[in-house]
Parts: sequence; structure tokens; C-alpha cells
Amino acid sequence: MNILFPINKQDFLETHWTQADFIIVSGDAFVDHSSFGAAIIARVLKKFGYRVCIIAQPDWHDESAFEIYGKPRLAFLVTSGNMDSMVCHYTVNKKRRSEDAYTPGNQSGSRPDRALIVYCNKIREAFGKVPIIIGGVEASLRRFAHYDYWQNKVRRPILCDCGADLLVYGMGEKAILEVAEALDAGLSIQDVGYIRGTGVLTHSSPEEGIKCPSYELVSSDKKAFAKAASVIYRSNNPYNDNVFVQECEGRWFVQNPPQMPLSTMEMDDVYDLPYSGRQLSPGEEITCLDEVRFSITSNRGCFGNCSFCAIGIHQGRIVQRRSEESILNEAKKMTGLSNFKGYINDVGGPTANFLNPACSKQKNEGPCSNRECLFPKPCPNLEIDESDYCNILKKMRLLKGVKKVFVRSGIRYDYLLNDKKSNLFEELVKYHVSGQLRVAPEHLSDPVLHLMGKPHFSVYEQFIKKFNILSKRYGKKQYVVPYFISGHPGTRLEDALKLSEYFRDHHVIPEQVQDFYPTPGSLATAMYYTGLNPLTMETVHVPKDREKQMQRALLQYNHPQNYQLVREALELCDRQDLIGDGPHAIIKDRSKKKRRCHHHQKSGR
Repeated sequence: MNILFPINKQDFLETHWTQADFIIVSGDAFVDHSSFGAAIIARVLKKFGYRVCIIAQPDWHDESAFEIYGKPRLAFLVTSGNMDSMVCHYTVNKKRRSEDAYTPGNQSGSRPDRALIVYCNKIREAFGKVPIIIGGVEASLRRFAHYDYWQNKVRRPILCDCGADLLVYGMGEKAILEVAEALDAGLSIQDVGYIRGTGVLTHSSPEEGIKCPSYELVSSDKKAFAKAASVIYRSNNPYNDNVFVQECEGRWFVQNPPQMPLSTMEMDDVYDLPYSGRQLSPGEEITCLDEVRFSITSNRGCFGNCSFCAIGIHQGRIVQRRSEESILNEAKKMTGLSNFKGYINDVGGPTANFLNPACSKQKNEGPCSNRECLFPKPCPNLEIDESDYCNILKKMRLLKGVKKVFVRSGIRYDYLLNDKKSNLFEELVKYHVSGQLRVAPEHLSDPVLHLMGKPHFSVYEQFIKKFNILSKRYGKKQYVVPYFISGHPGTRLEDALKLSEYFRDHHVIPEQVQDFYPTPGSLATAMYYTGLNPLTMETVHVPKDREKQMQRALLQYNHPQNYQLVREALELCDRQDLIGDGPHAIIKDRSKKKRRCHHHQKSGR
């Protein structure tokens, strides 16, 4: 049997290799699919002739679990997986999750908390000074000093805690190849700290570069933390050749400029690699594979840049895309699979209808540092044309063996509404909605939406109106399922209550409500921690504890378990008119029922 990547000692023996070049240690089960970062890195290195072994979800209590292949010739590559390990393990209420979609059998507990730190320490115990390189989401978003929600404190740059030699941030394909070539040429790991898309710890401050407030300062001064967040927010422009520097306890974290965006040809090269789509880790199939197996990545990066989202600081704000030919070829390959039933689940990325950079300026200078592309209104320079995406969907649904092509990635409805060059909206409604189209207005309150970096709620209402008109025109019984965030910085109890009344008036109760989760790396997390907007330094109201619980309950006021929280919120807002049997009430008055029962008992009834 052909061994794609050794996943255990027996696989390694069957390859007859004497030594691996790279050993990837991952917190996820290993799946040879382009939706998994570890698989992309493994495939890219394999294409260029490097021997790659995999240690997936090792027992971190056992040092020998990291020794099964011996010492790699070039380096260990360590990632916590497709998610930050703390987000993977804990709910927003800091309760341990019972399931892990990236582990066979959905079993929780197959990776440690703060996986990068634990894995790197175990490798050090086993091999001493072997080169260790960290990457992936956890490394990328924690590269500078960052607020850690689970400990409610500012933690040091991740390199300070894990003891790795090099950090690769962003998507990593270009950077890891350059690192591999340098190490293969005989350079030591200490000599490759010049490569774009990487960060290192040094014992002396660089003479040049943009200084970020130090760890000592940001951990003791919230204003300094907010200022640092503003600096970091602007650190991911590949057309800016500055290094960014942050001091931490006598050492300096130095972030080199980002790698340049992948060209369409380079994106094709990455996604055209011969991924098998198979889960190589033993055990039951991981649940998230079922959704992505028949989904196609068409782009990466997002110029929407919502403040609660960390895609801008990880993938970047410049959209990169695959060619039409590459995307359609992947779809054709799917139709030949024995378990393909004719349905392509998704064609998209962070935002499905972003297939090109926002404007010509972005292609040469990168994103603007002083304004957003879509917020508060679309920039006059924004080039809105979804024709390419529309044509790809048309051609894909005409492929032999394809019954339906769905679009389930996020759709920016403000971008869709302003498109005057294609008829994507019509095509989407007519052909590509699976009964329900999920979009994310996030909130109703315009001041809250302003802090989120989202358009006014009236834009969402325009979108709903047009969606319903088009659905009726094409004889479709389909609906928009909106996503909302409760407890986002800037949201007051009154704002949450307005959203409850909107749900009441439109006879809608959302199935899912996302309570704001302060994850590392986002502007909104900086707002949550500091009570300041990093971009303006204006004070921001931050709902926490009981108020945050009430805001979430208000968005699902019909759930019996939320009654007490909802009643408390209504009384605090002096809105007792929403309690009772009136036409505008959102909850019943249980106290009257109790009084009636007490009266009946006293009267002997």
C-alpha cells in the first residue's frame, strides 16, 4: 500500500526512510484534505521532495509519543489544529465542551489546553535543541502579547511561552517553503529569522521597525493594550515592508512583513495538489469532514474585516482566488467519487462572493490603513463585480453528475446589493439556496453595528425584501436564517431588548445565538478587555457577567430556562409592558399565576 504520509511507526518502517525531514505535530486528527492546514503544509512540502511524517493528537503525557520517528533532519512543525485549542475546548461560558469535531468519535480531550505550549515543551524534553517551528491559527493570533479570555489576563507572545524557534503566521505555504529551503541549504534555525511571514524572538531590539507597546506595559495599562491592538491591526499589509517589534521581559518579538498574496497560479498550485480526501488518523470519521468533503475553497482573505473576526489578521484583507479552471476541475473530480450523491455543499471561503481584491489599489499597495472597504458605506473605489463567481456557479451546476450547487459560506449582502454588473443575486436565489440562506446581520442597533464594522440594519432589510421578491418570482419556498451576536462590546441592555421586539414583530426566534466570544487577535476582543475602541480610543460599554447573560436570554426569550433572566432585564429597562398577556408582551407574568394558585388554596378550591 502506498503510504501518503506516515501516521505511525509501522507506516514509517514501510517507507524504508532512515529519517524524516519534517515531523508535523497536530492537535487535530490528520485528514488529507485542503480544508485542513496541516494537510496543505504536508502536501506542499511533499511536492518539493521533503519527507514528512505526522504525529496527530499525541498523548502529551507520554514523552515517547513524540519520539516514534526519531529526530527530524530539519525541524518539527507544530500546530494546535484548525482552531485555537482553548476555543476548541471551552464554550463562551468557559464550560468544557463535550465534543470535538476534529477528533475521531467526536471525543473531547484528545489534545491539551494551550496545545502549542504543551507540544513544544514535550518535544524539548525528548530532543533538546531540535528546531521547532509553530504555525496555524493559535500561533498566528497569539503572536503578539494578547488578552486571554480564559485566564482573564494578558499573556506574553506565544513564542515566549512555548520555546519554539520560529513562528509562521498566516496561511504559511510560501513561508514554510522558504524556511525549508534555507534549512536544507545548511542554515541554522537561528539564521532564518529574516523570512517574510515569520516571527522570532531576539535578545536585542532591531534598529528599525514599528514599535508596539511592550508586554509589561500592555499587561498593566489598558490604554496601552488598546494602542497596541491598533498597531497590530495595521501589521498585516504585505506591501508594508516594516517589521513590527514588541518587547517582552528583556527579549523582543520581531514580526517580519507578511508574505505577498498568492497569485491565482500559486493558489491553483496549492489546491490542485493530489489530496486524497481521506482521514489517515485511525478511528471513526471526524464529523467536520462530512461537511467539507464535497465543498470547494475558491478564495481566501476578506476585506469585510468585521471587528469581531480575526481573518484579517490571519489570512489578510486581500482576497486571493483560484482560477475557474482549477475550481471546476475539483468539482469534476468530486463527481467521480463513489460516495458523491450529486450535491456540492459549498463554493466559497471566508466570504463566498468575494473573488477578487477590493480595488486596483489593493493589488499594488495593499489595504488602506485609515478606512474600510465596505464600512460604514462601500468605498467609492470599491470594484463590485461578481461576474466571475456567478459564471463559475453556472458552469458547475451544468457539470454531468451535479444535481445542485449550494452556497453556504458567508455572503456579504451589502456587497451583493451593490453589484450592478452581474446577476448573482438572482442566480443565488434561483439555484443555490438549500431552502435556507444563512446570513449574518449580527445586530439591529446601528451604534453596535458601527463597532462591529457592519452596515446599518436598513441594508439587511433591503436585502430581505429583495430576497423575498426574487424567491416569489421563481416560485421558491425558501428563507433567510439570520445570525445574531449577543453581548458584543457596545451593546446595552436596551439594544438587546430592541432586537427581542424585532423578533416578536417578525415572528422569528433564532435557532442559534452566538454570545460574543473574546478570542485572541480581534479588535472586538481588545474592546472587551479595555472598554476602549482601539481605532478611536473612545469609551465602549462592555456587557459582562449577569448583564451579558440577560442580553443573550433576551434573544431567545421564549425558552423557559431564560424566563428569569428576561424578566430581570425587562424590569431593569422599565419595560414591564412586555410582561403579561398583552399583544406586545414577550413573556407571561408568572407571578400572577402564583398569586392565583395561593388564593385558590386559601379558599379551599
